[in-house]
Amino acid sequence: MMRQYLAIKAQHPTILLFYRMGDFYELFFDDAKKAAHLLDISLTARGKSGGEPIPMAGVPYHAVESYLARLVKMGESVAICEQIGDPATSKGPVERQVQRIVTPGTVTDEALLEERRDNLLAAVCGHSMQYGVATLDISSGRFLVSECNSDEQLLAELQRLNPAELLYPEGFESLHLIEKRKGLRRRPEWEFDVQSAEEQLNQQFATQSLDGFGIEGLDKAIGAAGCVLQYVKDTQRTALPHIRRIQKEQQETRIQLDAATRRNLELTQNLSGGQENTLFSVLDTTATPMGSRLLQRYLHAPITDHYELNLRQKAIGALIDNGYDAIADTLKRIGDIERIMARLALRSARPRDFSRLRNALNELPDLLTLLKSYHNPLLTSLTKAIGTYPELQALLNAAIVDNPPVVIRDGGVIAEGFNEELDELRALSQGATDYLTALELRERERTGVATLKVGYNKVHGFFIELSRANSGSAPADYIRRQTLKNTERYITPELKEHEDKVLTSQSRALALEKQLYESLFDAFGPHLTSLIDTAEALAKLDVLQCFAERAVTLDLRCPTLTDQREIDYKSGRHLVVEQVMDDPFIANPVTLNAQTQMLIITGPNMGGKSTYMRQTALIVLMAYLGSYVPAEDANIGRIDRIFTRIGASDDLASGRSTFMVEMTETANILHNATQHSLVLMDEIGRGTSTYDGLSLAWACACYLAREIKAYTLFATHYFELTQLAEKEKGVKNVHLDAVEHDDTIRFMHTVASGAASKSYGLQVAQLAGVPRPVIKAAQLKLQQLEKPALSESATRPLTTSTVDQATTKGVAAQATVPGQSELLFTDKPDPLRTALDALSPDELSPRQALDVIYTLKRLSQA
Repeated sequence: MMRQYLAIKAQHPTILLFYRMGDFYELFFDDAKKAAHLLDISLTARGKSGGEPIPMAGVPYHAVESYLARLVKMGESVAICEQIGDPATSKGPVERQVQRIVTPGTVTDEALLEERRDNLLAAVCGHSMQYGVATLDISSGRFLVSECNSDEQLLAELQRLNPAELLYPEGFESLHLIEKRKGLRRRPEWEFDVQSAEEQLNQQFATQSLDGFGIEGLDKAIGAAGCVLQYVKDTQRTALPHIRRIQKEQQETRIQLDAATRRNLELTQNLSGGQENTLFSVLDTTATPMGSRLLQRYLHAPITDHYELNLRQKAIGALIDNGYDAIADTLKRIGDIERIMARLALRSARPRDFSRLRNALNELPDLLTLLKSYHNPLLTSLTKAIGTYPELQALLNAAIVDNPPVVIRDGGVIAEGFNEELDELRALSQGATDYLTALELRERERTGVATLKVGYNKVHGFFIELSRANSGSAPADYIRRQTLKNTERYITPELKEHEDKVLTSQSRALALEKQLYESLFDAFGPHLTSLIDTAEALAKLDVLQCFAERAVTLDLRCPTLTDQREIDYKSGRHLVVEQVMDDPFIANPVTLNAQTQMLIITGPNMGGKSTYMRQTALIVLMAYLGSYVPAEDANIGRIDRIFTRIGASDDLASGRSTFMVEMTETANILHNATQHSLVLMDEIGRGTSTYDGLSLAWACACYLAREIKAYTLFATHYFELTQLAEKEKGVKNVHLDAVEHDDTIRFMHTVASGAASKSYGLQVAQLAGVPRPVIKAAQLKLQQLEKPALSESATRPLTTSTVDQATTKGVAAQATVPGQSELLFTDKPDPLRTALDALSPDELSPRQALDVIYTLKRLSQA
């Protein structure tokens, strides 16, 4: 047996092998140790190898799905090795064979999948100048390819896709970018060969070339797609008829969101890694899991096509005007037919899949009747894409019982009346009960033993049972079958004949039922493509009715998408924050246009600056989903990318400090933002010293306002930055208000024009629970720092901005930005020296003198 095990294990050296032995799946050697650790099951030993006990662990076969689900979630793969030989006729170990390989990216079993999340298999190859990426959702057949031109773009794409399993070639030079991901699988280089990949893909799609798919020139992506297809064939070991085309991801038709932006905006995952209190959790009232998965794809890939977005808006309006409740109720009864189609294609659908599909097909005619009352272009096109299937509907209504068992193994799936031969065989086996009752009455009369029983068990078959005291009354034709402590069991020639007939009919009935069940897959084969298209249309309809329901329930308004340079709305709200608040949310406006490209936002911590910034990004993003938005009179111009630089923490694993993370994200924005980008910058420079931080924040703000001219919301505690509004065109100050009273503070959360008067840092510290003596000590120190000196002119703090005021043309410093050689501030230091020479040393306090020296030192270094 161990020789057999080792031969099979050698074919699957890198994954766990579940080896069927009786009622258990057993694991041996290192697999046993690993499974015992991951699944918290007992590790034992059986026999010896090389004089050492063989480690062994196992799980019951009837509970294997729960163990597989846990392993898949951890990113592990499992080969399932079944007994395929007959123990009665086998000499030596029963023949075994790997029947399926369960991997995180290729699972289709309902028990192993999260129903409201896509489960993607991805492959990546190439280098930092050009990566090829391919993704396949085997549970829907969506097969997509794209190429990324930088490390940052690859990371953003992988975060958007979040594949359950990621394949990469041996010798992949950018392994450091992906090594922290779960489900990594190294594959041989030849699987990424472009020529082999093209042959594989053409064979799969029954085409002579891939030109018709619009992916010409994407060699690296085609190589990745070939690897994905090869991997799926290796693991599924069956035909893949539902994978019928490959598509190019149209990056240029989407608003680009980098990894930091997706994280900071908490689209589908919050900053703690959970799914609660995200935009998706607030928006998702879809009726079906397939609609929920499509909504997530929409959130991560907002489109830029105004025509398509206007179609969605009008469809939402039509659903609001004419009602969406009936559509939602019907869709709930239809359920997740998208994944059922995949299991049908792979011939792995279970009886309850057919039952649910029957219910869905029964609902489709009613849904189409409902949709015909909506006179809207998008809803009309979806109606045309949704088919009805009367033949399949009639087949399933006749073939499947109302409540089928989970698996076909023990029968009971095919309905009575569907097949005449099956009904006869069942009648014969079920008629055994009537026959046995009559036989028992007859034999009691014949023997005179009132306690005689006729029974059946799986080990000994049918028998006549007499107590030990009555065994002497047994007739001559009674043949002893089994002796128990207090009873004797017999068989008669008549009962034996009946037993053979019944048992044969049961096995024949089960074999016929399995044959009829398999024929259902054949019946659906020609309709798979149409059914998949129907599922896709139903998912789109589900998202539209969800948007309509949210618009009514959350008081959302239809935005206007324009070609002008503007992001302009009134009474904007942050949907997620609003849902978790007990108090009413304070709505605020935003106006960004050709005249005002940047808002410098000041105000106290906890005043609402970050919420105000994030709500703007979410309103823009929702507008580009085609959804209504939580704002009034919203006019949204063309947007190509959304960037955020909000909050940061150490990336210790990569050896990066908070400040390094902050600067890396800032550099990405300054390199890639355009005048059509929305940029959120929060507290730039706070991770380093005051002067360094202020200088960096000033230079970044100037570069965004002067060179890039992106729509920018720039929150800061450096009050010196508020002077940019006087110096730079397109910059305006706003602040979030607060009211101070008796050392306490009340946040108004209202945005007003102009700069904030102070930071209220000590008041916020007091609210946070900092001990009173510490607050008092801080107040004393603050008074010392702000204490007037000899005269008002002498005590004015000599910061970068006051030096700027003292000069004629601005700060005399060079400030360069990555990728830019020109100077942002080109003045020479002579005017500064002149201004400083005019100040008498006698007029300076010691602190001001130190400020002068420090400022000159920084400028000379620059």
